[in-house]
Amino acid sequence: MGGGMAGMLAAAALRAYADVTVVERDALPGGPEPRKGLPQARHAHLLWSGGARAMEDLLPGVTDAWLAAGARRIALPTGLVSLQPHGWLRRWPEMQFMISCSRDLLDAVIREEVTKSARITVLERTELLGLEGDASRTTGVRIRTAPEGDAVGEERVLDADLVVDASGRGSRATSWLDALGVPQAPMEEVDSGLAYASRIFRAPAGTEDYPVINVQPDARRPVPGQSATIVPIEGGRWLVTLAGTRGGQPTGSAKEFEAFAREIRHPLVGELIAHAEPLTDVVVTRSTANRRRFFEKVDAWPEGFVAIGDSVCTYNPIYGHGMSVAAQSALALREQVSEHGLASPGLARRVQRAVARPVTIAWELATATDMRYPGAIGKQPGFAQQLLNRYVNRLMLTSTGRPLVAKEFLGVFTLSQPLNTLLKPEVVLAVLRGPRRTPLTEPPLMERERVG
Repeated sequence: MGGGMAGMLAAAALRAYADVTVVERDALPGGPEPRKGLPQARHAHLLWSGGARAMEDLLPGVTDAWLAAGARRIALPTGLVSLQPHGWLRRWPEMQFMISCSRDLLDAVIREEVTKSARITVLERTELLGLEGDASRTTGVRIRTAPEGDAVGEERVLDADLVVDASGRGSRATSWLDALGVPQAPMEEVDSGLAYASRIFRAPAGTEDYPVINVQPDARRPVPGQSATIVPIEGGRWLVTLAGTRGGQPTGSAKEFEAFAREIRHPLVGELIAHAEPLTDVVVTRSTANRRRFFEKVDAWPEGFVAIGDSVCTYNPIYGHGMSVAAQSALALREQVSEHGLASPGLARRVQRAVARPVTIAWELATATDMRYPGAIGKQPGFAQQLLNRYVNRLMLTSTGRPLVAKEFLGVFTLSQPLNTLLKPEVVLAVLRGPRRTPLTEPPLMERERVG
């Protein structure tokens, strides 16, 4: 259910074990073009190395296909100029990487690679009406195809051994499962009130290999968290995204865009875009709450139904984890089907528990920070979480001056390593000692990267 990033990756995960039908409400574009059901594509999307590796595992050759289409592979932190909460991150030799391009390009290449398989059928312009089955097993979905001309759209049932909900943050699966008598899953929400404002610029001449620029807020300060990011994308363009939590959100005003970027913790992004030509209007999004459904905690989980991607958990997009979690969840799906078989009893429950592992890492990273901003709505952290937050604060400080700690932090943040990596003895010892080098007082731009 759903032909977006998560749905296509789930199809890729299952194609070796079954014929797969992808049901998608929209008409999917033939190339890297906007899609009605993905308005957030107009903002910066960061595909971290943990997600990129999972996608490469599912679709061998997809990284080369992205690069051939105009994306860039940017070494981290070498190709990153980032003001962290405790100072500028040094541009150490490569520790991780990211894929830099528009979301439309990322999706288009994934679609093209997935639909090469003869075992995958995509039903576009098709509405999902509900689940078939009962509380113990789902057996398929009811769908209605779009009308053609004067003809009425056809309503029918698609039988299935396994139904995968990848329909995103608008998923109706919870109410459909409720109609079948499945117990409700616990849910949590953390909402910092974040708003996004994005605009595309033509990059200045000579910036073809420009780094990603990122000015982050400092959640320790009792003020709204505001940030600004420049992501180089295909076609010699910069995608610039501003963000602010409740009480400090950016607006859709083109006149205020540069001023907002100049007035945050450091004016670097504002200074850079002053020398770039705007190509689009400003686009604003406010649907940014962290929301998680704990499907893995439902004891009487039905056979034949699995949820992944935003259907399970949505994150504040400022951390860029959604696509990577979807990819790792699809990989977990494939691993469970490969080990146990598509029709094995308890498969769906095992998959849901496996999916919860990458979901939990991204959830903890996002919500621990978001709850610290003024006016944030959600469950306050307990004593253990507060201790962990204090440790992570010192770890981030240490990462500005110790490459060992920077490497481990980036490994976790890019979802390339488990969260407990940060508690390895050598990391804890380094964190206790603190940064070995003095903090940088200015952004670590190379001479050739200075614009204007």
